[in-house]
Amino acid sequence: MNIHAPFAGIVRFLVADGTSVATGQELAIVEAVKLEAPVLAPGPGVVVRTIHEDFVDVSGGDVLMQLEPIQEDRA
Repeated sequence: MNIHAPFAGIVRFLVADGTSVATGQELAIVEAVKLEAPVLAPGPGVVVRTIHEDFVDVSGGDVLMQLEPIQEDRA
């Protein structure tokens, strides 16, 4: 699943590629004019690719990273 910027600003990532994340975990922060918005994981997964480097300008809706959902064993 793609993770998008909530609005235009400067992005700072809190996780690296390959990091396993839990639902609600902060993945990045987007800052604009002293307003900071955390970007949260919508579900458990593994960060498979970050699209931008830290402290890069992004527009609202830009894809910041992708999460590969974690498959649960149902045995």
